[in-house]
Amino acid sequence: MKRFYIETFGCQMNVHDSEKVVGTLERRGYEMVDSPEAADLVLYNTCSIRDKAEQKVFHRLDQFKREAGAGKIFGVLGCVAQQEGERIFERAPHVSLVVGSASYTKLPELLVQIEQGETRVAGLSLDTEDTFETEHTRRDNPHRAYITIIEGCDKSCAYCVVPFTRGGERSRASDSVLTEALSLAQAGYTEIQLLGQNVNSYRDPSPAGWNFAQLLEAVGRVEGIRRVRFTTSHPRDFTRDIVHAIDRTESLCNQVHLPVQSGSTAVLQMMARQYTRDEYMRRIQWLKASKRDIALSTDIIVGFPGETEKDFEETLRLLDEVEYDSIFSFKYSVRPNTPALSLGDHIPEEEKGRRLAILQERQRGIQLRRNAALIGTVQEALVEGFNTKSGQWIGRTSQNRVLNFTYPENEGGSQPARREMVGRYFPVRVTRAGPNSLAGEYSAVQ
Repeated sequence: MKRFYIETFGCQMNVHDSEKVVGTLERRGYEMVDSPEAADLVLYNTCSIRDKAEQKVFHRLDQFKREAGAGKIFGVLGCVAQQEGERIFERAPHVSLVVGSASYTKLPELLVQIEQGETRVAGLSLDTEDTFETEHTRRDNPHRAYITIIEGCDKSCAYCVVPFTRGGERSRASDSVLTEALSLAQAGYTEIQLLGQNVNSYRDPSPAGWNFAQLLEAVGRVEGIRRVRFTTSHPRDFTRDIVHAIDRTESLCNQVHLPVQSGSTAVLQMMARQYTRDEYMRRIQWLKASKRDIALSTDIIVGFPGETEKDFEETLRLLDEVEYDSIFSFKYSVRPNTPALSLGDHIPEEEKGRRLAILQERQRGIQLRRNAALIGTVQEALVEGFNTKSGQWIGRTSQNRVLNFTYPENEGGSQPARREMVGRYFPVRVTRAGPNSLAGEYSAVQ
């Protein structure tokens, strides 16, 4: 039996892409192993968002070559594969396979070419509608599952390489999404996360013609599905009916990730984000007016070319005004094939680091206050695992907060078996709070 190893780096879409690849290979008779040394085929699923992504990929490919030894087939998948293309063969001659995310359905036939003696095989076309699900997908989590509903991006933000690596927006037919959601529910999955580079830009290509809010609500009504999440939203296409859907449908998690990137309209214009600060705040107001307590998270870039100290202060004021429950924050880094290349990168790294540290410290205080306000409340936690060091079960709330909790011991003095707890939902009374997580104890009375 042929054996393969896959290493994944990047977002939830990359994680789900790797699930598709694993399912496809196992269907062809491959066996997945947990080290490159034990594999015949070594795959690296890559992400191109972060600074110097391609250099890091080539460094890891060299490590693979040393770790795995001779006689292996090496392949590069994902966004860096699409970005660098066949140049990868020149920089890493031991690589035989380069495949972008739109070509995973073609992986079996590409592997056949290698088996027949080809030493350089590429699948890099973005001109396809067949990008959503492979015939077989292996799910890594038995309780939570991803469903891709839209691929690609039409927004062309100045700093972002996604339109180049993932192509233009292509939506999946609503009946296909619902069929998969129902199949997952029947298989015992209770949480689904809908995925897309701009998930709320979804436009149903079938005669039903649903928008994202309609699809979201329909998935939330699938029997057996207890939680539905979605990521990532673009503010320009975030509409009020999405909030109405969350209000009406209990299974839709009361948590929204809405990337702002900057609190300055001037910087947003330079970023080509297609909205102003005021337009973004209007959407925040819709969310805060919800009947449910919706947790908010965002992405922020500091040090974008042209960002002044005044612009940065506007971002800090945005944090204070919105009071996000969590943020993902980064220093701007130059990415290939992006419009921002022409703007240069004039803000020193030390200044970017200073701004990032100030931003993160400000947000830390906000998160601590927001989490502390939940002490004494009872939250529903989906159990994800057990921390032997702390003796606590690791759970996650509908608002996507980590909630670690204790559970009454059995008469024998031991914790319940993991197989009895993981994947189940428990009411937990919050007793302590930190900036990044909550702690509590099982509450028999909600």
